[in-house]
Amino acid sequence: MVKELAIYTRGLTKQFDRYVAVNDVDLEIQAGEVYGLIGPNGAGKTTLIRMLATAEEPTTGEIYINGDRLLRDKSNPKLKRRLGYLPDDYPLYEDLTVWDYLDYFARLYRLREPRRTQRLHEVLELIQLGNKRHSQISTLSRGMKQRLSLARTIIHEPILLLLDEPVSGLDPIARMHFREIIKALREAGMTILISSHVLSDLAQLCTSVGIMELGFLVESTSLQQLYQRLSHQQIVLSTLGKIEVLLSELKHYPLVKEWEVIPGKNSIRVNFSGTQEESAQLLRSLIQTGIPLTDFHCIQEDLETIFLKLGHKQAS
Repeated sequence: MVKELAIYTRGLTKQFDRYVAVNDVDLEIQAGEVYGLIGPNGAGKTTLIRMLATAEEPTTGEIYINGDRLLRDKSNPKLKRRLGYLPDDYPLYEDLTVWDYLDYFARLYRLREPRRTQRLHEVLELIQLGNKRHSQISTLSRGMKQRLSLARTIIHEPILLLLDEPVSGLDPIARMHFREIIKALREAGMTILISSHVLSDLAQLCTSVGIMELGFLVESTSLQQLYQRLSHQQIVLSTLGKIEVLLSELKHYPLVKEWEVIPGKNSIRVNFSGTQEESAQLLRSLIQTGIPLTDFHCIQEDLETIFLKLGHKQAS
């Protein structure tokens, strides 16, 4: 079983004096997944990623990467060379050109010619900075710098990519570019663990998610199963008539559990526990009663809503 997993940890714990940053974490990530790590500041995400990247020594517990045990000492150097780690505060050498910066790291990873030059061209094309290869890093936008940091992280073709808050502070267009690159890396077969507070991005990228609270991994499941288990189906209804009439009619339907009037619109959002066929039946019934509906559409609660609900449960 361990050999089939890109990441496998047992009892992984990190303690700083009396503070336990990561507490007895059992983590399993399949090869080829994009795994999103979610949690508030101080939950232990960065410490967990640093241990996986061998930048931090666990207090107790074991880490396996593709079935091989990962140790922070000088053993298994080949395994460490297959890791790519992008911290959230990695500095760039502003006075270098894009090409010289990447070439420097390619040499550190002992890429030899002609493969080194070929790899630089491949990575620059992937991150869409080929036309900037002779530009000084100091002249790049923040989004370009972040893509360049990612390029440095993948120059040696790692099997596992560890990204800590890679889209922090980026504008929507820069985040979109970053998402496209991550999707391309996943299609190339790379396993990616990514932590982020931008949950809408993770929802588009991830196959599985883990939720951390106070050092514990409180959830670890596929995104699909998380939605099935915790995401309420909702229906948004709008009417040309009085909202009170629509609301009084909805109260007759046992599958309508909760509702809220959407401010500024003649609309109601309801939690609906039925199937698609039962939502179609609800629509037919409302039309037959003569309610002048202008909108009726089903939505799922998003990842952010699920996370906030889970956080509320943990706190209560």
